[in-house]
Amino acid sequence: MSAMPPSAPSPSNAGAGLLFLREEELRLAQDMLFFAYRNFTHAADEVLEGLELGRAHHRAIHFIGRMPGMSVSDLLSILGITKQSLSRVLTTLVDQGYVIQAPGRADRRQRLLSLTAKGVALERQLFERQRDLLLRAYREAGGPAVEGFRRVLRALTEEIGQTHLSAMEAAARELRARSA
Repeated sequence: MSAMPPSAPSPSNAGAGLLFLREEELRLAQDMLFFAYRNFTHAADEVLEGLELGRAHHRAIHFIGRMPGMSVSDLLSILGITKQSLSRVLTTLVDQGYVIQAPGRADRRQRLLSLTAKGVALERQLFERQRDLLLRAYREAGGPAVEGFRRVLRALTEEIGQTHLSAMEAAARELRARSA
């Protein structure tokens, strides 16, 4: 059996050659991501600044709110930061009453994280600021563009992130099924 030449499509890159983008188009996409990220985070930064919290606190609150009862090790994996950095973030959030830690059910050494009522209120406030930006952009772009945007973002996400996204999607489906 002969090897495929590098330019021939293989099962893993079939169709990859169908999209031809110049470097300038890719640079423009990168510029757009930077500006979009700046605007998206700014909406929450205003609230966080008043509370003397930062983006790392926001990310922790977001994911703890999305998956109540998650372990510290799961949050560490999601955020991709050092244990020391996460420890500083969690200490602040616990001390200020946004997050509670409980021992694991099976393994008492495990720490499970949940938002307090104060944490839920902050997460909601931050979400609503960013939700309004997403709603406006999604409405302007239209349904097919929204699906395309999701596909691009998922393709930009590394495997561990995709694993966490799948878990969050499954948890959301389960929650919807229970409340139906």
